[in-house]
Amino acid sequence: MGQKTNPIVNRLGIITGWQSSWCNNYKDRIQEDFKVRRYIEARFPKGIVSRIFIERTLKFITITIRTSRPALVIGKRGDEVDTVRKELKKLTKKEVQINISEVKRPELDAPLIAKGLVRQLENRISYKKAIKLFVLSAIRMNAQGIKIQISGRLNGSEMARCETYKEGRISLGTFRADVDYHMAVAHTVYGSIGIKVWIMKGEIYGKRELTPLLETQKRQRSHKFSYLNRKKSK
Repeated sequence: MGQKTNPIVNRLGIITGWQSSWCNNYKDRIQEDFKVRRYIEARFPKGIVSRIFIERTLKFITITIRTSRPALVIGKRGDEVDTVRKELKKLTKKEVQINISEVKRPELDAPLIAKGLVRQLENRISYKKAIKLFVLSAIRMNAQGIKIQISGRLNGSEMARCETYKEGRISLGTFRADVDYHMAVAHTVYGSIGIKVWIMKGEIYGKRELTPLLETQKRQRSHKFSYLNRKKSK
């Protein structure tokens, strides 16, 4: 079971939440989500956007962008975010709010690793060297396990093949296991090369907040309270 399903989808509602939160009008909503994600991915440089979370009300959309480089996404004095907000407002015809969430440990983020590998393969860097560096950096950051699977015409070989690199343990059949997963495609001169990344971060016990918007609001409140406490102590 664990080998054949997406590890994130397999844990929905248990330890992971939905990346889009809405109901009604499935056809239009999913089309709109696709356009928003495609625009944001194309707008910013490759390999800095990890995930995009979308939460809707009737006339309002909240978009949370998880990135390893928030300064590039925000821009000088917030100009980049303002232009993105205006263009998304034209695209969706609704009021848009954008939150930026920083990925503090990009070495343990599956989308960033997969996109980093895509960038290096498209720049004609040796895939073995790139994969070993990513595996070593993840193990150094205390990942319990990492697995990278790459398939296609590797190094321009005539026949396509699939290779897997694994370090540590990955419990795909355990629901409480926090397994991060992402799949990406590198478009090289020789053809398309598929990349899959699994990262085992540990096991989660007890309840976990499933909506990213509530998590960012809690962080903002904690920052406000700490700032007020500092002011009072002074």
